[in-house]
Amino acid sequence: MKEQLYTIPLNDAVNAGDECPFCFIERSVEQDLLDFVLGSGSSYMEADIREMTDKAGFCREHFRKMFQYGNTLGNAWILKTHYKKIIGEMQSEFAQFKPARTTLRDKLRKTVISNPIAAWVQEKEKSCYVCDHFADTYARYMDTFFYLWKQDDEFRRKISEGKGFCLHHFGDLCEAADTRLSNNERDDFYGILLPLMERNMERLAGDVAWMVEKFDHRNKDADWKNSRDAIQRGMQKLKGGYPADNPYRMNK
Repeated sequence: MKEQLYTIPLNDAVNAGDECPFCFIERSVEQDLLDFVLGSGSSYMEADIREMTDKAGFCREHFRKMFQYGNTLGNAWILKTHYKKIIGEMQSEFAQFKPARTTLRDKLRKTVISNPIAAWVQEKEKSCYVCDHFADTYARYMDTFFYLWKQDDEFRRKISEGKGFCLHHFGDLCEAADTRLSNNERDDFYGILLPLMERNMERLAGDVAWMVEKFDHRNKDADWKNSRDAIQRGMQKLKGGYPADNPYRMNK
């Protein structure tokens, strides 16, 4: 099947031979977003971009990665205007706030009283410019995956002979299959995917087990086999991501 522009990144991820092609895509998209927000294009200087970042904010994880990225001025600009928006919202919330009145019965029954300030903070916690943009992109890659699965025999072969997926993205695939595949297509999909996952989980478990055995002095001269990087691959397979990655930094 001839590649289309929107199928190339997913095919590239599958061809990379990674433990999970969606982890590969996630890292690539996240790095592109960090470059967009803080990179040499200086999008943080554009009022319309900063209006969006002010509104969405960033989660704890992406604030950490933005700090590690290394653009001090860019981060300062983003924080400066974001603080202005947050303080304005905070003042509005505080002006309307009245502490809830509880009774002894409420306390005995441990009745949950809604707190509007806590609710406002929780909404801030849920919102992140990078996470939100990645979620939109990720949904499109899910659509592309199932399009290729149904239309491209070579793609299906590569998946069925590959290393499977991390558990996190495997769960997403199972959930997405319910809305993107027919009943017969799901039977075929799971007939391939479930043995694929079991086989590759056992492969990782074997790599980790052999690493443990290598620390036995009796095996000090034995071949490492595929266990030298078993820890980071084993962690990735269980939770996704790349534990051994260095921080992604600005390319000056």
